[in-house]
Amino acid sequence: MTLKLGIPKGSLENATVELFRKAGYYISVGSRSYFPAIDDPEIECMLIRAQEMARYVEDGILDAGLTGRDWVEENAADVEAVADLVYAKQSFGKVRWVLAVPESSPFHSVKDLEGKIIATELVATTKRYLAANGVSAKVEFSWGATEVKPPVLADAIVEVTETGSSLRANKLKIIDTVLESNTQLIANKQSWLDPAKRRKLEDMKMLLDGAINALGKVGLMLNVHKERLQDVLAVLPALKRPTISHLSDDEWLAVNTILDETTVRDIIPRLKQAGAQGIVEYPLNKIVM
Repeated sequence: MTLKLGIPKGSLENATVELFRKAGYYISVGSRSYFPAIDDPEIECMLIRAQEMARYVEDGILDAGLTGRDWVEENAADVEAVADLVYAKQSFGKVRWVLAVPESSPFHSVKDLEGKIIATELVATTKRYLAANGVSAKVEFSWGATEVKPPVLADAIVEVTETGSSLRANKLKIIDTVLESNTQLIANKQSWLDPAKRRKLEDMKMLLDGAINALGKVGLMLNVHKERLQDVLAVLPALKRPTISHLSDDEWLAVNTILDETTVRDIIPRLKQAGAQGIVEYPLNKIVM
């Protein structure tokens, strides 16, 4: 059994390769090759632009691939959504396709764009959005650098954003959200019916979900005298349930827990003050629920 897997080339490429590494798959991307090596003999990888991935998966050229839900909808692709993987090129969250106009423009809502020109890479989805709002406007495909087109080449744009910083830098304001999207692991419908390929994809989903769950988290273990245990537990976040076990010395306990990485620098000094000793912070690759 060989599973043909599409890896998104471009902005998501590095984040995807790193996510797979945390999941236990080591992918090596050559500078000139579109066929990365992977340390699983049952998987063959191919680099494909995210915009085209759903089409090749639907047609069966690929058994599965990773792409944005936005591009699945844009291509109206009939594929199996195996997993929602909420990560992006810069963050662990979702991305938004937004309707944006120049800050100095008189436009405040999509209704104000009747008869105007909108530039975007997401043409079909934008047309459906306009139709749903009863607006007739010209939608032009943008080959890139979409943010610089208003107001000379277009009245508005529909563009993807994680933080909105690029739009603000180009003096654009967001007036609506067209679509919210995240990365998906998708599969060809026939491949999904194949027992061996489905089992392989379900295993991959479990490991990738585990890697997603571990993003932004670290493990923390420490020792504490049993008389100071409650002081230490009071420092840890209320919703966390640490593992507590006895050491060879019955007077001492080991505490092990998982925390958000951003909170650890504030918590470790307070744990030390509460009586914790031998505090160790360690990275996490996967948290399988």
